[in-house]
Amino acid sequence: MTHLEKLESKSMHILREAYSEFKNLCMLWSIGKDSTVLLWLTRKAFFGHVPFPLVHIDTHYKIPEMIQYRDKLALEWKLDMIYGENKAALRDKATFPDGNATRLQCCKNLKTDALVNTLSGEWPRYRLNHDTGKYERDKNTEPFTGVIVGARADEEGSRSKERYFSPRNRNSDWEIEEQPPEFWNQYKTDYAPGTHVRIHPLLDWTELDIWEYIRSENIPVVSLYFDQGNGKRYRSLGCAPCTAPVESTAKNVDEIVEELKTGKFANIAERSGREQDKEDGGGLEGLRRGGYM
Repeated sequence: MTHLEKLESKSMHILREAYSEFKNLCMLWSIGKDSTVLLWLTRKAFFGHVPFPLVHIDTHYKIPEMIQYRDKLALEWKLDMIYGENKAALRDKATFPDGNATRLQCCKNLKTDALVNTLSGEWPRYRLNHDTGKYERDKNTEPFTGVIVGARADEEGSRSKERYFSPRNRNSDWEIEEQPPEFWNQYKTDYAPGTHVRIHPLLDWTELDIWEYIRSENIPVVSLYFDQGNGKRYRSLGCAPCTAPVESTAKNVDEIVEELKTGKFANIAERSGREQDKEDGGGLEGLRRGGYM
């Protein structure tokens, strides 16, 4: 087996293990390259079908092309698509763009709080109606007990502390020191009631692995990752006010792969364009301990 085939096989094994062990399972889809690869792996693992809902947290500050891409793919692939939001924070303008919050406070309001309460079912969920192409208030408010996430250990420091199956307590807090060991591909999947578990099938993948897999599988990704003629492209995607592109002339997947192989970004963090990381002291552990993706 090739390196990519080994990664693919392990990720699909973890996806199938999660599906067999958790009754109420969902997958977070941020619309970025990693979670889109995860979506592709899921379709392969389940023979073209995604047997659980996809959840997206809409901050209403995403780059418009990201939302257009989300809905286009959801309709084409017949995905069970759900989004959640922090309606109160948006209504009260408790955001960084409105000048009423720091970037970290804004992330907590629009991402962390929205995610925690969407997963628990305490806040409204909106589900895509494939007949109308519109989102409607979801009547199902049952909590998700298993949450599949496209986090990679090499992407950012706090993610390297994750397990493949990583529990969150009743408050969705991440207690790093309480994570179970995972030796010889043995995973703990039984937890006390009220626990929800984050599942990380891409934990061993690198940025280069992701792009080489996108190339080998011809996976469609949002065009923001490519230079549109101005010598810039996005390496990591987030909210428009807090995400900056990098200097790059890579216009397609092949050119991104070659660019990464040259080591151009070897000493530049993948999320260097994400301003909230800098405000958090260069990492996201504070936000992630409270439930951030």
